[in-house]
Amino acid sequence: MDKILLLEDDVSLIDGLTYSLRRQGYELDVVRTVAEALALLPNLSQYVLLLLDVTLPDGTGFEVCERVRAQNQRIPIIFLTASDEEVSIIRGLDSGGDDYMTKPFKLGELCSRIRALLRRAGVTKPASSEIIQCGDTQIDLLGSRAYLDGKPLDLTGAEYRLLCLLVRNAGRVVTRDTILSELWDDAGNYVDGNTLSVYVRRLREKVEADPSHPLHLLTVRGFGYQWKEVSP
Repeated sequence: MDKILLLEDDVSLIDGLTYSLRRQGYELDVVRTVAEALALLPNLSQYVLLLLDVTLPDGTGFEVCERVRAQNQRIPIIFLTASDEEVSIIRGLDSGGDDYMTKPFKLGELCSRIRALLRRAGVTKPASSEIIQCGDTQIDLLGSRAYLDGKPLDLTGAEYRLLCLLVRNAGRVVTRDTILSELWDDAGNYVDGNTLSVYVRRLREKVEADPSHPLHLLTVRGFGYQWKEVSP
């Protein structure tokens, strides 16, 4: 897995980022002080991206960024800042940062920005490996788009994530508990059982010719849902 270095001293944020980034396929190393981050600079080549908090107990993330750039390291860097003041943003970009996120931020947006930076840096795998094909259903992971019989589906973020989860597990029953633990909304809040039922109904309306008699998204009563491959 691609490895990311996180410099952050907020325990709750560390837990949230660790969970979310690992679900996205990244390995995360965490340091909580500037001194710990600087000690890892000789081994910087093992990381594909740095997430740097700005305010730390013993200094700032700007210092780490400046040291990295002084070594001519072009690794992508995103600042996590509690301030959206222009002077703070300018300082971060001037020190060599590629992007910044103002706390509190949406984890989904952070993951999108990470993917964008890694694509520009040439780290992400070619687009050909980012396509899921399942019968008449195709998902473009890089573009976050889904198609049915070659026609684009107009999906919300939650519907798209649900579709991805089901298609990745095509032919297998995905329990409601699994879906609830995997599916979160854009604000990072977990989805409850009633909301999941709504998402399933709306997704059926978009992928089924007759939502009352689904061919793709099947309900397995007492367990969960199953995506069935349908030939084009």
